[in-house]
Amino acid sequence: MDMEDLMKHARQFQDKLAQVQEELAARMVTGTAGGGMVTVTVNGRGELVGLAIEPEVINPDDRQMLQDLVIAAVNDGLRKAKDLGRNEMSKLTGGMTIPGLF
Repeated sequence: MDMEDLMKHARQFQDKLAQVQEELAARMVTGTAGGGMVTVTVNGRGELVGLAIEPEVINPDDRQMLQDLVIAAVNDGLRKAKDLGRNEMSKLTGGMTIPGLF
């Protein structure tokens, strides 16, 4: 393989990588806590795009519980988004782990 072929393959990989990243931005996962009392929506880029809290979990006398539920739901959503990204990148790289991709 000569240098020209190598550069061609690198450009093709970059194009495919950009396409996968764009597709991930449009894919959504949900994270939940408290049996669904708090639900978050996270896109494939790991950005929080939605938050829903059931009214019965809102208790002014127990803010800490609600805060804990929100944190747990967000962490659940972020973990799922990361798994989604890792899975999609694995398809692109043929299972090879490339540091910094996901």
